[in-house]
Amino acid sequence: MERRCNVLEEGPIIEEHDSGKVAFDFQAIVGSVGYEPVGIETWTGKLFRAPTCREGVLESRRMLRGERLLLRPLASTDLRRCVKWFSDPQVIYFLGRNSPITLAEEERWFRDYERRTDEQIFAIEVAGTHVGNLGLHKIDRTHRKADVGIVIGESAYWSKGYGTEAMRIALRYAFGELGLNKVSLDVLEYNTRAIRTYEKLGFQPEGLRREDIYKDGRFVNVLRMGILAREMREDGPSHTD
Repeated sequence: MERRCNVLEEGPIIEEHDSGKVAFDFQAIVGSVGYEPVGIETWTGKLFRAPTCREGVLESRRMLRGERLLLRPLASTDLRRCVKWFSDPQVIYFLGRNSPITLAEEERWFRDYERRTDEQIFAIEVAGTHVGNLGLHKIDRTHRKADVGIVIGESAYWSKGYGTEAMRIALRYAFGELGLNKVSLDVLEYNTRAIRTYEKLGFQPEGLRREDIYKDGRFVNVLRMGILAREMREDGPSHTD
C-alpha cells in the first residue's frame, strides 16, 4: 500500500501511497528511512556495492541527514499537511490520482502503514520545515528489491535540488543498510523533469505501461525505471542518527 509520490523536485517530485503503484503512492512514502554504516562497504568513485541484505523488522526511528535536509520518520502529526498537498492541483497533476484525499483516508492509511514491515516512509525536512515525503515500498528481502516514491509538496521548494538529494540519500540506505540490489519507480510520462532527475541518479527505463492512468480526460502512459546497486552515482555526503 504505497502512496503516490513520484514527482521529482524539478517538476515537483511526486508519488502517492495508496494506489499500489510506487511512483504514484506517496502518502505513505513519507516515513522512516534511516541509514547507518554498519557492515557496509565504503563508496569508491561513482559506484557502490551492496552488502548482504539484513533480515528483521525495519527500524522506524532512524533518521538520515544530508547536507541540506533531514529524512525522519513520518508521524501522525504530519498527516494534515499531507492532505493539504494532495488537495493541491499543482501536486495532483503529477500523481496517479485525480481527486483530493481526505484526512480520514490519510489516517486510515497511516494506521495500516504502522503495521507493515515492508515499507519505510520518511518526512523530508529542510531547516525544520516539512516539505515532502519519501518512501520505500514493497521491500523484498528475498529478491533484494523495493519500489521508491517521493513528493515535494511545498511548491516553494521545487526546482531547488531537494528531491534529488533526498532520493540519493534514500538510495544509499537501500543499497547499504538494507542490502538491496535494485530499486524501481513509476513516473508519469509527461513528468519530464522528474525523469531527467532520475536518469541523473542512475535510473534506467525498463518499460512503458501504455495508457495506464486516466487523468484529466485522457489516458497517460507510465514509465517504469530502475537502478541497480552497482549503477548508483554518488555525489555528496549523508549522515545517520
